[in-house]
Amino acid sequence: MQIGILGSGNIGASAAGVFARAGHHVRIANSRGPESLGSLVAEIGANAEASTAQDAVDASDLVLIAVPWTKREEALGEIEGWDEKIVIDAMNPYTEDFEIEDLGSKTATEFTRALVPGARVVKAFNTLFYKRLAGEGKPKGAPDRLAIPVASDDPAAKRVVMDLIEEIGFDAVDNGGLVEGGRKQQPGSPIYNQPLGAKEMRDQLARA
Repeated sequence: MQIGILGSGNIGASAAGVFARAGHHVRIANSRGPESLGSLVAEIGANAEASTAQDAVDASDLVLIAVPWTKREEALGEIEGWDEKIVIDAMNPYTEDFEIEDLGSKTATEFTRALVPGARVVKAFNTLFYKRLAGEGKPKGAPDRLAIPVASDDPAAKRVVMDLIEEIGFDAVDNGGLVEGGRKQQPGSPIYNQPLGAKEMRDQLARA
């Protein structure tokens, strides 16, 4: 696939690396511009290139959003062409002081969905510590393989993301619809930042 990565921090850079190693082409964008991404692109190798955010969206089948939560409107507000793009929301609602923002009755992904009109939104890659994402993928069937939950209202988009997760060395766990599933993935939930296998994760989600 052609994959766009918006955000070059811990999650964005880690995801770009594992997607590229799996054979996908990644276009990475950040707020500082393509010229700031030379060392990261060189480290990842031939399957990665630096891009503007708009070009990353335009050229990609799937876009992962991993910008800081407090910068989401600035980062996404002027981008066009979201229609029918599969968009993975990997953001968590932390303030600049690393406190969890009170969103009232809404989930983080509901705010994200409003910024990507027409996109097929999936919540994933927001619960696993970035170092585990970068270095702890295991072959299918490995007893210590970690799991990543996936929530979406679009079954076909969810399947694409689940297949991608399996491909990079993790078990994908179907976590239901975007709002209720996304709520179970937010910071403070029993599965957040916990290294869980698929069975343990399903058990925790069922009790949540």
